[in-house]
Amino acid sequence: MVTIRADEISNIIRERIEQYNREVKVLNTGTVLQVGDGIARIYGLDEVMAGELVEFEEGTIGIALNLESNNVGVVLMGDGLMIQEGSSVKATGRIAQIPVSEAFLGRVINALAKPIDGRGEISSSESRLIESPAPGIISRRSVYEPLQTGLIAIDSMIPIGRGQRELIIGDRQTGKTAVATDTILNQQGQNVVCVYVAIGQKASSVAQVVTALQERGAMEYTIVVAETADSPATLQYLAPYTGAALAEYFMYREQHTSIIYDDPSKQAQAYRQMSLLLRRPPGREAYPGDVFYLHSRLLERAAKSSSRLGEGSMTALPIVETQSGDVSAYIPTNVISITDGQIFLSADLFNAGIRPAINVGISVSRVGSAAQIKAMKQVAGKSKLELAQFAELEAFAQFASDLDKATQNQLARGQRLRELLKQSQSSPLSVEEQILTIYTGTNVTYFLPPHFPLPFSPLLPGPFPAARQPFAAAIQAPLAVFLSSSPATALVTENATIPTCSRSVCQDLTIGWNREARIISEVRDPGASHTDVLVREVVNTGLPFCARRKGFGRQVTFGLFCFL
Repeated sequence: MVTIRADEISNIIRERIEQYNREVKVLNTGTVLQVGDGIARIYGLDEVMAGELVEFEEGTIGIALNLESNNVGVVLMGDGLMIQEGSSVKATGRIAQIPVSEAFLGRVINALAKPIDGRGEISSSESRLIESPAPGIISRRSVYEPLQTGLIAIDSMIPIGRGQRELIIGDRQTGKTAVATDTILNQQGQNVVCVYVAIGQKASSVAQVVTALQERGAMEYTIVVAETADSPATLQYLAPYTGAALAEYFMYREQHTSIIYDDPSKQAQAYRQMSLLLRRPPGREAYPGDVFYLHSRLLERAAKSSSRLGEGSMTALPIVETQSGDVSAYIPTNVISITDGQIFLSADLFNAGIRPAINVGISVSRVGSAAQIKAMKQVAGKSKLELAQFAELEAFAQFASDLDKATQNQLARGQRLRELLKQSQSSPLSVEEQILTIYTGTNVTYFLPPHFPLPFSPLLPGPFPAARQPFAAAIQAPLAVFLSSSPATALVTENATIPTCSRSVCQDLTIGWNREARIISEVRDPGASHTDVLVREVVNTGLPFCARRKGFGRQVTFGLFCFL
């Protein structure tokens, strides 16, 4: 028989007492009463907070949204297929937050900041709340810096400033996402971090955007947050706030950011689905009563920080789809009232071949004009009014058989201006190119006689005809005055190559600036081709005003030959 000494027993008891942990762990737990359609009703969780994360025993995370007298309504951030009635739930005591760092640049993530591009985990040592309060009045300053989109129609007539909220609105398939992606492409080299949030979009559409950004090197400064149409409504609801948290991280580090929400109406639909399943009372179009607050607290996070906070900025570009051009629907009117202006894309203009299909008449930027550079403001100051008058005159001219000379000239000028604003997708222009394009397009009528004869074909070799030289001298003088009176460091004088134009442009000057063959590289062998001979002769006339475009590895210039 084994005997145990008293001292051994006392030693064991002493060790157990020393190892005893006095810490008391209290868990706030509950029981699942009902689950289905992404919603769970929980009994218990007496001290849970609104918006607090809760964890089910099989690992699914949810958010407590409805706090009722006898149960808690929780929305699931996952399919929740393994959750059963009677399962236990515990409150975490945490509000939804995501990791943030510069390592997210170039990655595609979901609403929980988990990578979905197959390139491994993202390292991060910091985190931010998904829903954080918007900057206060003292933390802001007025918008004064331009955010160049690279689109002539926007930068000249509907300018956007850093820290502004500008709505892009229009029917489906009118080029809304194309405007947003062109804006991202134009931020290359501008020290602007871009965040693209895809809410409820087709996976193929998101992949197409990511591929376009990768091919042009734009993913280096871009983060894509994607929750596609097959994602749970909860994640579609959270995705914009995740994107805003990432953009805020860079804004508070004294950087400029631009965030694109594509589109908030899908977020509102997801929120409506959640609210109806939670049995919240429906309002107009079955949306809950706080759907305005859903978007206002999101868009108010866009701001231009004060000098004390480093003058970072967060520019918001929400995209809202309309049905048959109806901007008076509930969600469009809500977002229009929150934002600082809207860019309206028209299906009629799109089908007429005017791309980007921006309806200048009802598009407006309420604060961006303060951020427009002086040179652009001078050349484009009256463009919006002229286009509006031209549209009205064009509609009237359809019913008139004979028009007076002044009306004909105004129609020709309006047609040329409208052609100037056309731009192919994924080809943003620098501000230098835009200024010279608008100036030459809007001022050429003052120097060019109607039906000016063209004594040569631009595609044939030969000397620069003497008959054209007086026109070159005529436009050179006022352009010199304009450039000298508009201090813009981007405008330079160069005696270098000037682009040629196509036969159609030379034969009909009302078509406007040729966009396909506008820019050519420096002439290396003047006798190598007809174009080189022609360009050499044009350069020899001494027309010096060109704008240098950077990023080609060699000098590339463009000027005024299109209208000579």
